Amino acid sequence: MTAIAAPSLAERLALRGVVPVVAVESAREGVQLAAALAAGGLPVIEVTFRTAAAAAAIAAITNELPDVLVGAGTLLRLADVSAAVDAGAHFGVAPGLNPEVVAAALGAALPFIPGVATASEVERGFGFGLDLFKLFPAEPSGGIALLKALAGPYPTARFMPTGGIGPDNVGEYLALDNVVACGGSWLASRSLLDAHDYAEITRRAAVAAGAAIEHSTWKDESR
Repeated sequence: MTAIAAPSLAERLALRGVVPVVAVESAREGVQLAAALAAGGLPVIEVTFRTAAAAAAIAAITNELPDVLVGAGTLLRLADVSAAVDAGAHFGVAPGLNPEVVAAALGAALPFIPGVATASEVERGFGFGLDLFKLFPAEPSGGIALLKALAGPYPTARFMPTGGIGPDNVGEYLALDNVVACGGSWLASRSLLDAHDYAEITRRAAVAAGAAIEHSTWKDESR
């Protein structure tokens, strides 16, 4: 019997299409938020290391909601990588490409998505054996026009653009062949979290999930 290869991170993200990027104030808030997103059809979350609660929230989500794909975002230091791994994060994300951080993540077997905004940074990522990148900040750095331009010389590169993306333009990004998913913070703003308006978060997640189904052209054998 031929073994079936496990889906790559790009494939797993492509199945979701939109990755909510969030900052949480407690582990409980993280679990409630992840549950609300999953209820709307987005069982994926990127918990950024912008708050002291990030690691605890990642650990709680992976423990209580095992079907949710959990990323650790804003990994800027070696200590952040260690904390993400210890918390059980399924993947790591950074806004830039710090060689030491990338090497630490790969050494810890943590699938990693470094941030890039130029062709040179894409090539540096290739040097680490990577082919999935976070285009950041997407809109200010060139957005859709830049992604189209990068597709020519780098046909194997795949992107998760983040920064300046929202409900009005997410469909345009997802329609690009080299975009597997889009990251965004519009699904779970701090004002919604402070108001405990998880119903609105679920509604936004459902709209985003629908946009991913409608617009994404990224194909793989698992779809």
